[in-house]
Amino acid sequence: MPDQHPARATPPDTTSEPANIDELLDEALTETFPASDPIAIEFTRASRARSSIVAPPATAGGKESPAHSARRNSTVEARINYSKVDPEGIAAFYHLQQYTAHCGLEHSLLELVKMRSSQLNGCAFCLDMHSKDARLAGETEQRLYTLSAWRETPFFTDRERAALAWTEAITLIADHHPDDALYNEARQYFSEKELVDLTLAIITINGWNRLSIAFHTPAGSYQPAGAHAEPAAAR
Repeated sequence: MPDQHPARATPPDTTSEPANIDELLDEALTETFPASDPIAIEFTRASRARSSIVAPPATAGGKESPAHSARRNSTVEARINYSKVDPEGIAAFYHLQQYTAHCGLEHSLLELVKMRSSQLNGCAFCLDMHSKDARLAGETEQRLYTLSAWRETPFFTDRERAALAWTEAITLIADHHPDDALYNEARQYFSEKELVDLTLAIITINGWNRLSIAFHTPAGSYQPAGAHAEPAAAR
């Protein structure tokens, strides 16, 4: 990444509701990154997805709960739309995501990492987003459906399996620290730089998981760029 820091944007005033908060976000963003920068494009696209959607009814034993039945047609507001409230801070986080996206690791591998971390953290928004992104990029439904049981399937390469094991260890690091055996296994398939980049990718998706879970970003609204295109043929 270039060793340059973009000009700092002035955060929006959130004490009152702006007339057009999307325009305010765009203005703050373009002060931080050039309009042609992929970070700015991705930031704006993803921030649009963080809007209110109709909440799916909760069920218990296959039966809709009375509370959710009464609110079936109501909208659910996120606690905080963090990309609008703090565009400068979130843009900085997108900068890390943009680095990991272009660090040289396979796109398909990175999507598996994002999906597995999001499964472990229970992040509905990120699972919805990255399952769509993965399918659009040509990932198979079979591999996505069995990802949570990857150890028991023959569908993943040795390199992917090492990455998934490392992903689980870093995501669940409070439960147990990665031991030497796990590290040595990962080093069989990843160079030192690749393993650092993989770890940065895991840190990044864990960060998005925590933002989306903490602030109740509603799932279902995200649509990937190029979603209108025909999906790639399954492998």
